[in-house]
This record gives sequence, C-alpha cells and structure tokens, in this order.
Amino acid sequence: MIADAIRERIARRLRLLYGDSRASGLLAEVERLVGEHRPRIAPAARGWSQADALLITYADSLVGEERPLRVLGDFLAREARDLVSFVHLLPFYPYSSDDGFAVSDYRAVRPDLGGWEDVAALGPSCRPVFDAVFNHVSAQSAYLRGYCAGEPRYAGFFISLPPGTDTSAVLRTRNLPLLHEYRTVRGPEWLWTTFSRDQVDLNFANPRVLLEILDVLLCYAARGAAMIRLDAVPYLWKELGTSCAHRPQTHELVRLFRDVCDAACPHVLLLAETNAPHHENVAYLGSGGDEAQVIYNFCLAPLVLWSLYRGDATHLSRWAAGLEPLGGRATCLNVTATHDGIGMRPTEGLLGERERAELVEMARAHGGDVTGKRNADGSVSPYELNLNYFDAVNDPRAAEPLGLQVARFMCSQAVPLALAGIPGIYIHSLLGSRNDLAAVRRTGRLRSINRAQLRLAEVRAELAEAGSLRGRVFSAYRRLLELRREQRAFHPDAAQEVLDLGPAFFAVRRTDRDSGQELLALHNVTGQTRPADLRAFAGRSGHRDLLSGETFSRAALGGLGFAPYQVRWIALG
Repeated sequence: MIADAIRERIARRLRLLYGDSRASGLLAEVERLVGEHRPRIAPAARGWSQADALLITYADSLVGEERPLRVLGDFLAREARDLVSFVHLLPFYPYSSDDGFAVSDYRAVRPDLGGWEDVAALGPSCRPVFDAVFNHVSAQSAYLRGYCAGEPRYAGFFISLPPGTDTSAVLRTRNLPLLHEYRTVRGPEWLWTTFSRDQVDLNFANPRVLLEILDVLLCYAARGAAMIRLDAVPYLWKELGTSCAHRPQTHELVRLFRDVCDAACPHVLLLAETNAPHHENVAYLGSGGDEAQVIYNFCLAPLVLWSLYRGDATHLSRWAAGLEPLGGRATCLNVTATHDGIGMRPTEGLLGERERAELVEMARAHGGDVTGKRNADGSVSPYELNLNYFDAVNDPRAAEPLGLQVARFMCSQAVPLALAGIPGIYIHSLLGSRNDLAAVRRTGRLRSINRAQLRLAEVRAELAEAGSLRGRVFSAYRRLLELRREQRAFHPDAAQEVLDLGPAFFAVRRTDRDSGQELLALHNVTGQTRPADLRAFAGRSGHRDLLSGETFSRAALGGLGFAPYQVRWIALG
C-alpha cells in the first residue's frame, strides 16, 4: 500500500513523536487513511518553472453578481489568463473570526463563497493552493464544542493548564493572554490560545489529533490542492519551559506530513509559513529537503522597502548574496506583500535597531500602523508593519507624479520576479490598491488596511483606463510576467549571482545551466538618473534589454543610464 522506504520513514516519525508502544497501531491508521484517499486524488503536474507565478487572494477579494469564487474564476480566466499558474485561496472554510483563520469546519466551503465545484473550476487554468490552518481551530468548531461537552472522541484535543502556569518563556506574536477560560462539563478550564480567544490550539501530543489532521490534509489533496500552505507551522508542538516555537517535534510533524503526501499525492507541494528570521525559515526545508518543498522569502519585503525608502540597496544585496542555492528539491516563494503586514522579525540581524525604528516611523507616516509582539521580559517590539505595499514604498502625502510612483512600486515588484524562486503576488499588488483606511475604522483591525474587497466591474473599468493607477500597475505587471515566463534564466533553479554595482542598484545575474541563457536583472532603487558600468559582464555578441527593446554594444554598457527606479532585464550574448 505504501512504498517500503516511505513506510519506514513514517514509522520512525511516529516512534519519535508518540513512543514505541503506540507507533505500530498509529502506522496502521495512517496506512488506512492513505488507502482511503489515494484513489480519490488525481495525478497532476509536479515541480516548478520560470512560467510559474502564484497569486495570493481571498476568495472574495473580488465580488460581483455571482458567487465570489465564480467571480474570481472569471477574473483568472480573462484578466489574469496565463499570468499566474498557482492561486493561493486564503481560508475559504466556515470561520468565526480573523478573516478566515479561525476555522470552524476544515472540510467545507463557506456557502456564501460557493461550493467545492467552484474551487475545482479554478483548476484548469491555475493550480490551487489551500490553507492548512492546523495550529488552532475556532472556538465555535465541533472539536471544541465536543471537548467542552465531554465527548470521549475529543478528549485531550486541547491543552488545559492551571491559570497560574508560568508561560513567560513562550514566544508571543500577539499582546493577548496565552490562556483563556472556557466552560466545560468538568468545570472551567484554561486552554492554550497562541493567537486569540477564538483560536484554540490543537494538542498534537495527542495522536488522535494527528490522525484527524492527516485526514484533512489528504482531503485537501483529493479536492485538487496542488500546494498546501502550513499556516503558523512553528507553533504546532508545545513544551512548557521553552519558546514553544520551532520545536524538534514540530519539524518531525512537517516531515510526517511530507511523507504522507509522498505516499498518497507526490505532486502536492508543502509551503511552510514561518514569519521568522531567515535561518529559522530555511530550517523548514529540513535535512536534504525532507520537510516542505517551498518556504516564504519573508526577508524580501522589508529589505526591498528599506532599499527604496533610503535609495540604498546595500542591505538587500548583502542578504541576497548570502543566500545558499536550494537545488532542485526545494525553492522559495518570493513575496513583498501578503494578506498580512510586512514582517519585522525577518529583519532581526539584517537591519540595525535604529533602522528598524525608522521603518516603523515610516509606516505610520505613510498612513499605516504597527503590530507589536510581547517578549519574555514583558516588553513589546515591532512584529509587522500594517499598510498596503504601494503606500509603503510611496508616501501618500507626497505630491509626486503618478508615473514616478508606479515606477517605484514596479521596481519593488520586479525584484521578486528576478530572484531564484517562485514569485508570489498579492492581488492588491497586482491591482495597484492603496491603504483601505475606511476598513480599519470599520473593523478596528489593523490588518484590514490591506484586505479591501473590490467589485470586479469597477476594477475592470479602471483597468481599461490606461492612465489610471490600476491600469498602469496591471499593464506593467503583465509585461513583466509575460516576458519572464519565456526566459529559462528565470527558472527557480537557475544559478544566481548578486552583483556589486554600488548602493544605487540591486543587481543579479541569472544563468540557466541547460540552455546557457544569461540575464542581468538590474534595479535602480533611487529617484535619480544613475549610470552603471556593465562591461565586466558583457557577452561576446549583442546585449538587449528585454523590457525596453534597446540593444547595446559593449562600449555602450560602460555607462548605461537608468532612469529613476528603472528596471532592466539585459540578455547577454
């Protein structure tokens, strides 16, 4: 039923997590789950290429006359056709809070969004990405209701502790209590809640929780998921007296998820969501690529922002030059914006404290705000900047020409397209959205600033206006993505070398080993016209800027001019 090598790996994980006495019985249950789901899972394309780009969106980021999933499908089929190959549907399940991340039923689609048939209809043009919000469930879920009612099947599903338990060592990302009181048939109990009272953490030390979650994981594969995003994965395993983040057991759980997918659905990729410093993030690729195949490049968003804010790419270039090649078994999702804010934890050790404080001041000056995290000593430090990425790189108060603002923003968006990995594009970046301050006032939640709901008919009208903000941004994105998909040097696995052209430029050379294609991706991060001397990288024959169509002799490369925030993709002969 399961290949011997995979079966042995699963058995070893179960022994490490739950002990020898329970491992054999659990292995039989895992084999049963794989056997039940595997016939329902359709084989699909595997891996990645330069033609891939991932769109991040809520199912109802776009609305119209039909159900939102159908509206989204219409947008993907018409406006975004051939631009993106993956579509990350942020949680579309029934929920009770946190814009979908307090899931009350893992196996259902919110009725107001559509049904599973609408999710499946996205598949022909885009490979769906599902969220696996496995760290916690809604307080309204059947799991917690059953636990509180004393139903035996839910016994031990959650972590109950005395209210005075010392949890000061636990890493917190919210300024909220870790333990909250719930009424049960046994009396009041204080349960572990990493994120909020409505998001109650599951107890993975209970093997019944593991089996339930594996069943959900395989259900998503059977429903057509090409990639599964492991939300808040660092916090899965709790161990008092530690930070309860990145525990060895957590990594073992991710390896187990990977093994089960390899047994039942080897085409399904796992994406680990770890908004943390880079070394902690990379750890979720495992040893020899035995955990997730994809991780977020969360350092990119704040470093690109800093580069454009200061007109100095030094920090970005130094960080990118130190990235190790991941080989063909793993890759990065390169993002500048997501549904969340711009993470500040990834800047630890990359930006100085004064520089981090300057970013915080900038975010507030640009109409946004900052979410803090509580430290073990009781202090609060910046966790994320809450503002739309367009307004992060462009001061809404500045009287600047729209063309200059779009050029600055598209420079920020071109960087993830040039780096090794798969570009991840938030729908509000693709559409050139601004800060939604009205939503923040309406909801009282800072993250609402970047989660606007748009009417598709109005978006289409704006896209049709060539001089509008949305029209300019979308047209520029289309140009970049259409060109990128034809360049073998932009394959996620192609070689990458960061070049030193001075602080005004972020420059990278990409080389495809098979075809030999070489490209220079060059970004002027300043608001001034700048020259660059590229003769050291010249090829033997012609040199062409794929974006402008210009061709250059070797001599012309000696002082090639760049307009403010100009991006050039120069093919070397």
